[in-house]
Order: sequence, then structure tokens, then C-alpha cells
Amino acid sequence: MRRGFFPIVLLLLFWAEMAVIGGFALGDAAEPQDVVAVNEILYSVQKDWGRMERHRNETELDYVVLDAEGKVLFRTRPGLSESVYQAIMHRDTVLTLPGWEHSDAPTGNILICNDAEEKQQAKRKLAAVGLCILISVQTGICILYHIYLQRNVVSPFRKLKEFARRIAGGNMDIPLEMDRYNLFGAFTESFDIMRVELKKARRAEAEANAAKKELVAKLSHDIKTPVASIQAAAEVGAALAHLAEAGDSQIGEQNGIMRREEILCRETERGEDITGGCKNPRLTGIRENYLQIIRKAEQINTLVGNLFTAALEEMEQLTVTPGDMSSGELRDILESADYLRRAVIPTAPECLVYADRLRLQQVFDNLFANSYKYANTKIEVKLLMEEGYLAAVVEDYGGGVEEEELPLLKEKFRRGSNAKAAEGAGLGLYISDYFMKAMQGELLAENGEKGLKVTARIRLSGWSALKKM
Repeated sequence: MRRGFFPIVLLLLFWAEMAVIGGFALGDAAEPQDVVAVNEILYSVQKDWGRMERHRNETELDYVVLDAEGKVLFRTRPGLSESVYQAIMHRDTVLTLPGWEHSDAPTGNILICNDAEEKQQAKRKLAAVGLCILISVQTGICILYHIYLQRNVVSPFRKLKEFARRIAGGNMDIPLEMDRYNLFGAFTESFDIMRVELKKARRAEAEANAAKKELVAKLSHDIKTPVASIQAAAEVGAALAHLAEAGDSQIGEQNGIMRREEILCRETERGEDITGGCKNPRLTGIRENYLQIIRKAEQINTLVGNLFTAALEEMEQLTVTPGDMSSGELRDILESADYLRRAVIPTAPECLVYADRLRLQQVFDNLFANSYKYANTKIEVKLLMEEGYLAAVVEDYGGGVEEEELPLLKEKFRRGSNAKAAEGAGLGLYISDYFMKAMQGELLAENGEKGLKVTARIRLSGWSALKKM
């Protein structure tokens, strides 16, 4: 359908309506009666005067024939004026018949109906009907145009809005549905190409981060080994310096030396006088240097451990801001997550839930994406009311996982044994569980009758406060 079709048709209908209204406004003048028909009526009545029961109307005009006493001798149809007074009131044409047999007395009257008002009324009805038809057609075209705009303009922009929200939330797995023949087909295709490129960049970034974490782990191990050697050598050197300073001739066992060195360090830090020690200032300086090396080695070990721990805790920095949300939005979230249309989404029970819409969308995006990736079957979705929760159950037909692996699915970097052939990092359920806990909900993973069943229990709004009362 060409883009200018609707505006052109609406413009033509508008001019047609103006023509109908203009014709109605300019056509009010009453048309004069047909003089030929009036003369023909007069002639035929005069000819049939003595036998009016056989008289026939040969014209299109309606009339009534009265005798001299006002008695009706003939009428073309009921509902006409039947007296001169009525005819005058109705603005009918009154013809007086001349007398017969050389008499000037009138013998009767012909009352010819004035149908100008009826014709005008018929024109009004015709104009009104035509105008109603034109307005109805115009309304229908406007409705079709509205549907066309909703489908081809508004709906694509709404999809772009939801798409932008997902991209902002970090979800780049779901493609943007588009119609290449749509008005914005090329525009939406460009956005999806942007998604693909961003996903590649994000994957490259994730791989770089993973490589960085691996490097940090390797470096921490490699650094701790020589630092531990330095620390051990410094401890032996400090103990030897302490023994030489104390005047011992025998070194003794290393464990004993270490115990005495620890006592020495504590006394030195408190500033107490060491009995039998500090006889030689040179030895005292050497021992202090060894103690300084030990303290710095311990500091390096702590910093390396903190660096390794920080690399593993980066996933916990995602913000979650839950609030009141209508359960009616849950259907839109589920339909948006099921972009391959493999599930029948039920209507959620009416209630208010406590959730972050963006993070809840990411949870169900992860659940459906896992089902697509690992099971590749149809999906069954149920929405159930439980005590304090609205439970959304997502179950596939993939056979599930091993029972001993179920508790591990929500851990970081853990996946089922049947998922080795599929690409993934083992973070989907971990992040989803983190989001659900941040929204005071739960994420449960178990084997159902058909396959893996994951239940997202969403907290009802105000339930915690109500439970405390």
C-alpha cells in the first residue's frame, strides 16, 4: 500500500462532503409545478366529469376532484387535501371548473397537491444519508489509518524503546524483530546491527576481563612464591642476628628460633628493654632490617590477596532498585523474553509485586535463553499465587540435569554436564539468583516432569510489612 493513499482518499471524501453540504444549502428554492401536467389534468377531468369513477391520472401529480358541494369525486391517493381550505393551508394549486350548459356557476374544484415540500424533504433525506455514508467511510478510513500508523510507526518505536532498555541493562542476546518492508525496516535493521556489534564488543571485553582475572590469579601465585621465600629467609636472618646479639653459641632448632624472634618483635614494638640483647648496635641494625623485610613481605601478600578477591567480586556491583509494580506487566515481560514464541503466556493474577522491572526482565531473559540454548524445546509457563509471592514457573522439555548438579547451577561459573557443547560462561542463573534475592524474592531450580523447572518467586508488595503487623 502506497504511503500517500490514506491522505488522498481522506481529502477526496472531505471534498465530497463539502459538495453534498453545498448542494443542500443552495438547493432550497422550490421548483414550480409542471404547467403542461396541470393543463392535462384540467382537460382530462373536464372530459371525464360525468363518469369520474372511470377517470385515470395520466400525470405524475397528485390531485383531488371536488364537486360544487365539496364532495370528493376522485383522489389519486389518500392523505391529500380534501377541501379548499385545506388546500390553501397546504399551498396547493386550486383550479375552479367553469359551469356547463351555458351556466357560469362553478361545478367543482381540482386541488393539485403541492409536492415541493415532500421533494425537498426527500432531498434532505438523500443528502443526510449520503453525508452519513461519507462520514462513515471517512471514519473507517481514519480507523484503518490509525491501525496502519500503530503497526508501522508506533509499534516499531515501542520495540526500539524496549530494545534500548535491554541494551542499557546489558542484555544483548535477544534480537530486534523487524520487517524489512516496513517504513522503518532499514532503521530497525541498523539498530540490530548495532546490537550485534555491541555484543561482539561486550564478548571481547568479557574475554579480556577473564584473561585479566586469569593473569591476576597467575601473577598472585607467582608473586606469592618468591615473597614467601624472601619472608622465610628474612625470618632466619633476623633469628640469627638475635642469637648473635644475645650471645648464644648455638642456633638451636628453627622452630625455637622463630618463637624467640616473635617474642623479640613484640617486645621491640612495645619499646621494652630486652634483657641480654642489644649488646652490639651493628647486630641490632641488621635485625631491624630483617624485621622490616618481614613486615613488607606480609604487606605484599595481603595486597595480592585483596587484588585476587576484588577480581572475583566484580559481579556483585550490579545495582537493583525494586519498587511497586503491577502484575499485569509480568505478561509483557514474559512475552518479550520468549522472542522465539515457544511458550503460551498465561494471564497473571491481579496483584502488586515488589520488583525492579529491568532486572526482572533480565531474569526471564536468562531463563528463556538457557531453555533455547540447552533444551531447544517448547516451554511451559505457569503463574501461581503462593503465600507472600507470585511464582512464575518456567519448564522446558529437555529432560533436566543430574540431581547432584542442581544445587550447583546457581553458583558462579558452574554449568550442568549436559551443557558442555553449548557456548556459555555459567553466569546466567547466578546473576538471576542475585537479582531475585536483591528484590526479596527467590530462584528455585529443580527437575520437573518434563525437564528443568525454574521458579522465580516474586515478592508481593507490602507483604513483609503486613507479616510484621
